[in-house]
Amino acid sequence: MKVVVVGAGVFGASVAYHLAREGAEVVVFDRDDAGRATSAGAGIVCPWLSAREDEGWLPLAYGAGRYYPELVQDLAAEGETDLGYRRVGLLVVPDEAKQLDAVEQRLAVRRQVAPEMGVVKRVSPQEAVGMFPALRPGQPATHIENAARVNGRLMAAGLLRAAQKRGAVVRAGSPEIVAEGGAAKGVRLGGEVVGADAVVVTAGAWAPALLSPLGVSLRVEPQKGQIVHLRMNGVDTSHWPVLQPMNSFYLLTFDDSRVVIGATREYGSGFDYRVTAAGQKTVLDVALAVAPGLADGELIETRIGFRPMAADELPMIGAVSGVPGLFVGNGLGPSGLTLGPFAGRLLADAVLGRTGEIGLGAYDPLRYLL
Repeated sequence: MKVVVVGAGVFGASVAYHLAREGAEVVVFDRDDAGRATSAGAGIVCPWLSAREDEGWLPLAYGAGRYYPELVQDLAAEGETDLGYRRVGLLVVPDEAKQLDAVEQRLAVRRQVAPEMGVVKRVSPQEAVGMFPALRPGQPATHIENAARVNGRLMAAGLLRAAQKRGAVVRAGSPEIVAEGGAAKGVRLGGEVVGADAVVVTAGAWAPALLSPLGVSLRVEPQKGQIVHLRMNGVDTSHWPVLQPMNSFYLLTFDDSRVVIGATREYGSGFDYRVTAAGQKTVLDVALAVAPGLADGELIETRIGFRPMAADELPMIGAVSGVPGLFVGNGLGPSGLTLGPFAGRLLADAVLGRTGEIGLGAYDPLRYLL
């Protein structure tokens, strides 16, 4: 079976890897757009903490949490170990200790289904500062043992290299989809046509423009996020846990004394690829309020990412009804680096005609038209 994958963020790279691993002939096209969500995203792997309770979200969340360690192990067997992945744990840090009661109750229920989250326990302010030295004193916190962080750029690149080791071809460019008799038959780039049995579109917020010539209306909009990176010169931040205030912001660290702080959620932004004063201030204000020890950090960059947001904030995974041979993976929103690898495996199974670990009915790309 020959498959073309258009878009190689972490979702598309995962699709390509899982298809190639199963023996499919895979050609990946990617134009590496500025603002691709994978390249900007922070990379927190702790799906159990989300306050979402809808039946569509939870199976993906649980599946993603279970699958990450397995995938990391599989990629290591392929020689891909530079992923920026590490289990560092996560500290939930609300303003008041009593807010932790509801969090811990929710996690206790979910731990019955997802024991892989590890031990969840309340820690003293002194213990919390010991884990994350920049944290404000007297901060109440709950620790989730097996939360992890991952570098999205490295993960996507590792998945692509693993796919290439199994025969996949990666090419630059954004091709047009070729349709015959209403079915997807491949893609065209310039004067070249690459035929295929299936076309998988994992082009993030840019996918609607790619699909519209086929009469496919994909209800996805870009949501802009501005994410600040600091360097704590001379400080070993490699094992600091993820820090999660009781809001949409977060802090996490990497091995090069780097602290990542995010993120704005700017609706109606379009593809406005600018760092703004308001965005920078918002992110830094939140970070320094919870972790004043970061005040001396060196501002080294601010990344812009356009999260692909579905109207109901539920991912799109599966075949496009009415266009045989066409598949879509999209709408992961702010959870792309958490869900992307597992969602990519599910979509690869769908392309191969297999029944995946969970049903995809809730994630129909055109569910709005049903």
